[in-house]
Amino acid sequence: MTRIAAENSENHPPEPSAPPHSMAVSEDVSTAEVSTERPYPLVDATPALPAHLQDLTDRARGYVEAASSQNTRRAYASDWTHFSAWCRRQNLSALPPDPEVVGLYITACASGSAVGTATRGAKPNSVATIERRLAAIGWNCAQRGTPLDRKNRAIATVMAGIRNKHAAPPRQKEAILPEDLIAMLETLDRGSLRGIRDRAMLLIGFAGGLRRSEITGLDLGRDQTEDGRGWIEIFEKGMLVTLRGKTGWREVEIGRGSSDATCPVVAVETWIKFAKLAKGPLFRRVTGRGKNIGPDRLNDQEVARLVKKTALAAGIRGDLSEGERTEKFAGHSLRAGLASSAEVDERYVQKQLGHASAEMTRRYQRRRDRFRVNLTKAAGL
Repeated sequence: MTRIAAENSENHPPEPSAPPHSMAVSEDVSTAEVSTERPYPLVDATPALPAHLQDLTDRARGYVEAASSQNTRRAYASDWTHFSAWCRRQNLSALPPDPEVVGLYITACASGSAVGTATRGAKPNSVATIERRLAAIGWNCAQRGTPLDRKNRAIATVMAGIRNKHAAPPRQKEAILPEDLIAMLETLDRGSLRGIRDRAMLLIGFAGGLRRSEITGLDLGRDQTEDGRGWIEIFEKGMLVTLRGKTGWREVEIGRGSSDATCPVVAVETWIKFAKLAKGPLFRRVTGRGKNIGPDRLNDQEVARLVKKTALAAGIRGDLSEGERTEKFAGHSLRAGLASSAEVDERYVQKQLGHASAEMTRRYQRRRDRFRVNLTKAAGL
């Protein structure tokens, strides 16, 4: 990569302060604060279209948005801002994409020198974060009609070295087991609307093995909101949850529990009744000092906060410090809890979680008979 070091700012002029469609913001702005305005120049970059095609243009932009989740778009926008800001500081151009520039960037991320102007004391990005940043750069470049060759040795070889040197085993969230969940439910106020809602979210999240975005994305019925990710149908024997996931639509069956106190279906029915819901988002904000139900859908981050808060209040993993316990629990703790405690054939758990492979399901199982199949004995030893 010696060519880059030899090139000066004349060959690589600084980028404009706000490149078209880059959604550039201040380097100090956090991911959560980055604008989610549409970064889709593939439509805007075309010549002016006749008025009668404008509607198709808007629809095309909408379909581009629908190709990825809001969380993915937000992360990609933040990563592109990070990359663009780094390029400006180095007097390099982000566009058109230069594999050697990208290779230097991911090297800076791995060494901790890609954050701000200071290079001392900065925390290096994890391998997972660098891989996501690389994916975001490739995606943004593709949307601008200038694809990035990620197989170029200036990128691929550097990334392989980063993985070999810095990759660490995944840090899995602690599983919420049934006894833990029951203790967490006891910390909620049974007489308040917020407590009733939170109880329903915890139980449906656990019993359905749902992701936090799937929990908050539910509607009371089909085709009721534009931002919904699915809907519920309640029957005598349980509840059918229809979800739109990464690979298409899937159905999740949530049966009634052995006790009303821990039944996810009863919890949801109770929430709907006391919240007086008829249409729209299932889980909404509770306002007016806990007495009113707002029209807005809950943010999926609320599920993670709820799991952390109730796990701490219930004293789960009391052998750890409060800070360590906070890091141990998140929304995925509910999915891991179902996968770890449901004593049924693995393929049923795999279907419930919506996994394409049994190997992915096993990653969620924190406790299982790992040596049920003993190849050592089977081989005659």
